[in-house]
Amino acid sequence: MSRALPQPDSDQRSRPGRPLFTDPAWRRLTILVLYGYQGLVAGFAVMALPNHLAELGAAPNAIGAMLALIGLPWVLQPFWGPLVDRFGDFRTGRRRTWIMLGLAGALACLAGLPLAGDGAAALGGLGVVLLLHNACAALLDTSVDAMIIDRVPPDRLGETTALTRAGFVGGSALGAALFSALMAAHGLVLAERLLLLLGLLAAAIPILVREDAGDALLSLRRRGHMGHGLPGTPSYLAFLGSLLAFGRRREILALLAVCVVEEFATTAFGVHFGLDLVATGRWDATSLSQLQGGLTLASGTVGALSIGLWLDRVGPQHALRLLLGTCVAAYTITALLLLGPRSTLLEACAMALSSVVPALVFVSLAPAVMQIIRGTGAATQFALVMAALNGGGILGSAASGSIGALLPSWLIALGGAILFALCTLVASKPERLFGSPER
Repeated sequence: MSRALPQPDSDQRSRPGRPLFTDPAWRRLTILVLYGYQGLVAGFAVMALPNHLAELGAAPNAIGAMLALIGLPWVLQPFWGPLVDRFGDFRTGRRRTWIMLGLAGALACLAGLPLAGDGAAALGGLGVVLLLHNACAALLDTSVDAMIIDRVPPDRLGETTALTRAGFVGGSALGAALFSALMAAHGLVLAERLLLLLGLLAAAIPILVREDAGDALLSLRRRGHMGHGLPGTPSYLAFLGSLLAFGRRREILALLAVCVVEEFATTAFGVHFGLDLVATGRWDATSLSQLQGGLTLASGTVGALSIGLWLDRVGPQHALRLLLGTCVAAYTITALLLLGPRSTLLEACAMALSSVVPALVFVSLAPAVMQIIRGTGAATQFALVMAALNGGGILGSAASGSIGALLPSWLIALGGAILFALCTLVASKPERLFGSPER
């Protein structure tokens, strides 16, 4: 049975000269920097690097294999959860220690990128180094999520989730633009060195900002017991038993179902629609990529921050129901736009409605999850929920081709509206989806 952590007052301030994560200003900066770092590497590795390698003559299937390889750690991310949850009695902080370890490993991998070489022949080596980097980055991400669950007051979870989204999306956009230009002008090695330098600058924040007032700035020693009033976990068997009990809770099962279904609906239509626009010749790849990038940036920054601040006033459960209902309307309108004669403007509107609105659901979904799972197993539990989201996206991507071969775009959008309607019905039953944190 998990026990809620003592929450800091939402207006608590740290003492002068001692930056703390419980201070709202330092907390916002820490989140923006750490998620900005993750986005920066994603912009480099997933956007700029593949285009650079393709221009140098690398085969598309080899680039695709590299992207699949470096994405593997994010599918396996839940395996870090038990480690982060089980061992937290460090003097440097229950979660902050793992954050620094994950970041140190990630930066060590970035330092090794130039050793893989330059040009299309370096693709295999780059893939292996980035695979190791992302394994460390997944540990970093799991630890940051757990620290947010532990330390952020419930009435600030919306704002905090919006900041994670804004940091990652902003970092991705900056990384794609900066490193693609740098690679074209000066080659891959200089871009890799700049990425490492920016990562080292980002590492200064978790070193400077302590998780709680009683933590050491830097220390390899352990407390010998779980700090901050946390109950210890006597064994992995006991831990796995509590995790099994967590998975049997009906509101958790319903929440996992919502995660899978809404992400499946979004991805299945999004992948099909984008490929359909290019394949039929109505859009060229560059124009479509620019539109998608702009929509992602807008939804991940201005949109996410606006929803996050509103969510903290109305509550995540209410916001989630309203946003899922808005997705029903957005996909219904998308189906109507695609049913009649098409134009570039109508297709752009359909792309905006079908991508921006569902992207905002996460801003309410994550705080709703975090309010349920506060406690000693938070890192593992939250990672499992995120794995459900990722699984829904993978299923949607895999099914998009088959669905697109059978159904026209407007009918797929209408099917998405029906799936979102089912999610809205589940979310409208608080006693089913949002039971008490304790059983």
